[in-house]
Amino acid sequence: PYDTIIQNGIVIDTLSKVELRADVAIKDGKVAAIEASIPSDQASEVVDATNQYVCPGLIDMHTHVYWGATYWGIEADALAASTGVTTWVDAGSAGAYTFPGFRRYIVEQSQCRVFSLLHVSALGLVARTFELTIDEFVDVEMAVKTIQSNTDIIKGIKVRLDRDATNGTGLRGMERARQVSDQTGVPIMIHIGLSPPDLSEFVQYMKKGDILTHCCTGLSNKLVSDDGDMLPVYHQLKEKGVVLDLGHGSGSFHFSSAEAMTKHDILPDVLSSDLHQVSRFVNVYDLPTTLSKYLNMGIPLTEIIARATIAPAAVIKETQLGHLKVGNPADIAIFRIDEGEFLFKDAANTERIGKKMLVNTGTYVDGVKLKAAKETATHPWVVRDLSVVAALNEKNEDVHMC
Repeated sequence: PYDTIIQNGIVIDTLSKVELRADVAIKDGKVAAIEASIPSDQASEVVDATNQYVCPGLIDMHTHVYWGATYWGIEADALAASTGVTTWVDAGSAGAYTFPGFRRYIVEQSQCRVFSLLHVSALGLVARTFELTIDEFVDVEMAVKTIQSNTDIIKGIKVRLDRDATNGTGLRGMERARQVSDQTGVPIMIHIGLSPPDLSEFVQYMKKGDILTHCCTGLSNKLVSDDGDMLPVYHQLKEKGVVLDLGHGSGSFHFSSAEAMTKHDILPDVLSSDLHQVSRFVNVYDLPTTLSKYLNMGIPLTEIIARATIAPAAVIKETQLGHLKVGNPADIAIFRIDEGEFLFKDAANTERIGKKMLVNTGTYVDGVKLKAAKETATHPWVVRDLSVVAALNEKNEDVHMC
């Protein structure tokens, strides 16, 4: 009676954060059964997942997938089949003026699930940065109308509060993002990096459910002191109920911050990649590689997977995603853990050698196994900027990119 049975795997229950040996059956795009043993003759396709982990499809809450219309955009479909990411949340690539194209040409054409955090700038991230510079484009009215007309896709509002994005405009972007959020009920995702503005100036605008991304940055707006202690602003954020999102990116993850937080038993609430045209090639590569960094810090796999599935599902209010349950969509990722010596890097080109790597071996969306698709050739501006990143790394300077 089933379409597919995934047998002999170690199923990760993200609700209880436990592992159990079980078979998973798929029928008509849904999880149809999770049982200790399901006979092979009950399905037209049987997948042997012996010694592999069967997980809900990963939900990457910080990506840039508006390919062809923005500086940062990658192709989600080209990477999904080999990474286990079945849901991609685009963090601000589209603004009000560019969202219709994002919906028609990305969301509606993708074999994956794609959601949006609408940029408070109506231009979105067409260019690398400076998007908050022109007052006219930071358009509250158009952002509100766009969100209200697309509540099935838009899950939040995005604003980047770093030196370049604000470009001397202070807290205007934050103030307007707050207005949009208050009028629509969606949370704000706030990107941090180099000040100004300083995090201490804009934390006052943040409310419960808002998202601080790049929480493990080592740049000036960081949460960890040079001595490895948590700064007062961290405690302010937690008291407010702000969600801490990793958002690794090419310039926003530093081992110094991540390892210090881990020593304090503090983890990001959500583990995300900030995968884009630059980070794809320099130190992120994909979400499983990002998760592997935490695996090599000694964090249990069940905890890691939960923070890349059920935790982001709760933030974007897609509660049918992020956990394997009979009746839920059959968004499933299968992983093995390879052992050996693996090189990991952060934004400062600091290196760590890890002994474990999470490797995706199968990805299903609505019960359909995704097939690997070829990535389009890299854009010329990315080739240029990758050489800039390499030069900065040789000088041992921080790479300040998204």
